[in-house]
Amino acid sequence: MEYLGRVFSCEESDALFDDLLATSPWQCDEVILFGQKRILTRKVAWMGDAGFTYSYSGTSKTASPWTAPLLSIRERVEKLIGQAFNSCLLNLYHDGSEGMGWHSDDEKTLGRNPIIASVSFGAERPFRFKHRTTKEVIPLTLENGSLLVMKGETQHHWLHAPPKTMKVNAPRINLTFRSFEGEFPAKS
Repeated sequence: MEYLGRVFSCEESDALFDDLLATSPWQCDEVILFGQKRILTRKVAWMGDAGFTYSYSGTSKTASPWTAPLLSIRERVEKLIGQAFNSCLLNLYHDGSEGMGWHSDDEKTLGRNPIIASVSFGAERPFRFKHRTTKEVIPLTLENGSLLVMKGETQHHWLHAPPKTMKVNAPRINLTFRSFEGEFPAKS
């Protein structure tokens, strides 16, 4: 994992936050927990090069076409880290009362050692990594316009989470750029 800090200026970040908020096809997130379907307040959008499906927490999402703001962000991230991405999961956290538990992004469709580029816009939020074996915790603060890259064996050995916090009263949009492997429908 590598935290690059702010890669977008404050002005760019604020403008991109507004653009993403207005142009993304937001939906309430749904998960299956203990056999029960739950609709979360956190909003999500799934976009990609093709209309492929992404499954997690017992639910599936079909990719929508890229928006112009998201394409410009993807281009910047790809140039910075030298990696191409074919999809992006967007999460809208309205405030610190919304978070996620410990998890890893280790779906088989991402390949053995996926590279995931995580970009944050909006409120600064705490973020944590926890080693699966030693239980060591590495805390980070994800700044407005920052880039975190998870690569190599990160998903094998570490869990991560944006914990809930009552100290954050403003929204945050997180983008996780990914590259899915395999055969997907052709672009139209």
